[in-house]
Amino acid sequence: MAQRGPYAKGVAKREEILTKALEVIAAQGYRRTSTRELASAVGLSEAGLLHYFGSKEKLFEEVLRARDRTDTASLGTETDAVGKLAAIVRHNSGVPGLVQLYSTFSAEAGDPQHGAHEFFVERYQQLRHALTEAVQDRQTAGTISTAADPEKIATLLIALSDGLQIQSQFQLPHEPADLLDHLLETLRP
Repeated sequence: MAQRGPYAKGVAKREEILTKALEVIAAQGYRRTSTRELASAVGLSEAGLLHYFGSKEKLFEEVLRARDRTDTASLGTETDAVGKLAAIVRHNSGVPGLVQLYSTFSAEAGDPQHGAHEFFVERYQQLRHALTEAVQDRQTAGTISTAADPEKIATLLIALSDGLQIQSQFQLPHEPADLLDHLLETLRP
């Protein structure tokens, strides 16, 4: 007999919940979206919804993971991490609720005791690594100055992206993606 993994219905329901949560939070915002409302949208009680994730914190962590997977897979035709980051920053202008969730949750997860702390530690490590490689590739191609330290530029790109997401919630006078493009242009040799 074959070994059984997670039940297919349970996996499908989790995906349905995450898909609906991405839609609702993108449209309404993190603060205006309750777990009760998400549960109702997928035909569950609030307890039933949380059963699939264990807690509200884990639910929102999984929403952010789903956002990352969706964005990475579907945004832009760019093949390197720098191009994908620029595409994601541009995309985020249209999903302010998810930006609010990310900004709030990442700040809260700065506390090492927060349930999503490790998620953000790993996320930043992976993103920094991918961006460092992309910067090195762009240096080899001659589109970023070799005077720039790739890992430091990668770290600064993450800081810029996160900072622009926060500022975009406060009537930023410029399109965040245009500011990122401007920085990349200044890094040209």
